[in-house]
Amino acid sequence: MGKVKVAVLGATGLVGQKFIQLLENHPWFDVVAVTASERKVGKKYGEAVSWYHEGGIPEYVRDLVLTRSSPEEIPSDVEYVFSALPRSVAEEVEPLFAKKGFKVISNAGAFRMDDDVPLIIPEINWEHMELINVQREKRGWSGAIVKNSNCTTAILVLSLKPLIDSFGVRRVIVTTMQALSGAGYRGVPSMAIIDNIIPYIEGEEWKVENEGLKILGKLVKDHVEYANIKISATTTRVPTLYGHLESVHVELESAPTSVDEVIDVFESFRGLPQELDLPLAPEKPVIVVESDDRPQPRLDRDVGKGMAVVVGRISLTKNIGGNWVKYVVLGHNLVRGAAGNTILIAETMYKLGVK
Repeated sequence: MGKVKVAVLGATGLVGQKFIQLLENHPWFDVVAVTASERKVGKKYGEAVSWYHEGGIPEYVRDLVLTRSSPEEIPSDVEYVFSALPRSVAEEVEPLFAKKGFKVISNAGAFRMDDDVPLIIPEINWEHMELINVQREKRGWSGAIVKNSNCTTAILVLSLKPLIDSFGVRRVIVTTMQALSGAGYRGVPSMAIIDNIIPYIEGEEWKVENEGLKILGKLVKDHVEYANIKISATTTRVPTLYGHLESVHVELESAPTSVDEVIDVFESFRGLPQELDLPLAPEKPVIVVESDDRPQPRLDRDVGKGMAVVVGRISLTKNIGGNWVKYVVLGHNLVRGAAGNTILIAETMYKLGVK
């Protein structure tokens, strides 16, 4: 059998390039179409892209001609459409693809919080994929829109899920130190960030405090009941290129007996992608490092090929009352937080035969 044909919308931006990179030599998926903004349409990918990632432009995509982000310009036999479009463009374009029968799996922020749109991290809430049937009935289309979460949220909730399953979680206080690439290539001027930390990212705290509750929630018939957890987030931008580092305080419903028990809970966590042995699934989605000075973005962001999150500095906090555990978690914002998780959604759909 031949490979499944896929397309990448917004293929020349930072996340689009990461899609291109991760899909090189993919055992199941073959990129046959790439799109970009109007000024690049008609050019070969290798001529039009300003490549920002290590390793250079993959040869397989160099001669693909960039088209508009329109369903009429994508081959009808494409199975999955990966979207790295800006939110404003995605709001207009992604429904057009779904109406034409394409399965759009998107990193864009648009539609994430819509009641009938699955917001998926496959290790956590695969059952929410049932919402595509609600979506199709409600919106009258044969395709679907499935969403990947905000990158910071994805890293946080992957670390929270094992704790929820073993101890229950009441409250979360998180402070993030987010890499520059999360804002895009032109997102933060160099004079603003060199020798500096910016203690505000517009809209980011709301995403962390709300998207996570949807992901961790329970599917009830035709909607998701959000998780009964209180999350308070402070998000900052720091001068690292890749890898979001998050300092997390979690109030648990029941107390662990020791830090070792918490470590075991993190290390033993597995999800559906691991059971299915999917191409991009890390062997362990949560990895613990026990050195006092880890995880660090430069040293740990590529663990599990960027698809694992790395937890360290775990301790039980007894001096503030309640059952608190604190730790630091790191994840690659463009891989697990963006293109990688989006591809993992498609891999799960393909393996399980989701139509």
